[in-house]
Amino acid sequence: MSAHLIVLRHLWVLRRNRPYQLIVNGIFEPFLYLLSIGFGIGGLIDVPAAAGPPGTTYAEFVAPALLATAAMNAAVNEVVSDVWWRIRFEKVYQSMLSTPVTVTDIALGEVAAAVLRSVVAATGFLAVISAVGLVHSWWALLALPATVLVTFGFAGAGLAVATVVRDFQHQQYVQLFMLPMFLFANTFYPLSVYPTPLQAVIAALPLYQSTELLRGLVLGDPGSGVLWAAVYLALFGLGGLWLADRRLPRLLLG
Repeated sequence: MSAHLIVLRHLWVLRRNRPYQLIVNGIFEPFLYLLSIGFGIGGLIDVPAAAGPPGTTYAEFVAPALLATAAMNAAVNEVVSDVWWRIRFEKVYQSMLSTPVTVTDIALGEVAAAVLRSVVAATGFLAVISAVGLVHSWWALLALPATVLVTFGFAGAGLAVATVVRDFQHQQYVQLFMLPMFLFANTFYPLSVYPTPLQAVIAALPLYQSTELLRGLVLGDPGSGVLWAAVYLALFGLGGLWLADRRLPRLLLG
């Protein structure tokens, strides 16, 4: 297996070109949401009873959701746009395939590289919310491996999407799906505020499961929902990786 060579290649490119993006996209942007909504609007509203353990503030409720969103954005943006560009225009992968690197190595390497970068960004944001006093449980230490699972889920799915997108403007449909998830998938208010028929739809979204996983750990309130979310995200990522591995040979060798 030569998937690690793909990871090393991306680390080299990142070191030379865009290291600041990890800070801006992974830490600065979600922190602004936390300041404006978690602390700002949170001081004007009552925290719903279903928001978490007794005494949970609105900022504490929102922070894990923003952590999940940061992981999602970093993974999807890294994989969908960059991989699509390499497939359609740069033809980097075709050059790699003239070496012992295989199509499966490329798929695994791209997902691993996206997970690594996303986890670095998300870990920085987790450190920020810990520093401002929004983490009070040792369960939050498990949020780091949980973030790996979140980024794996979205990176695997994003890689599959990158093999399906035909034109550059079609990537806007990905953002059209991600933005409503960010707004409605339990990010700013609990699932109980929705009508019963919609609750099942919201609960089926990957960002909802990601938020449930990280919120349960960061707030120190893990339950059966945390285990189900972990299984969901693992299957989500594996399914996307399997589909991408099936489609990449047609694009690169066809």
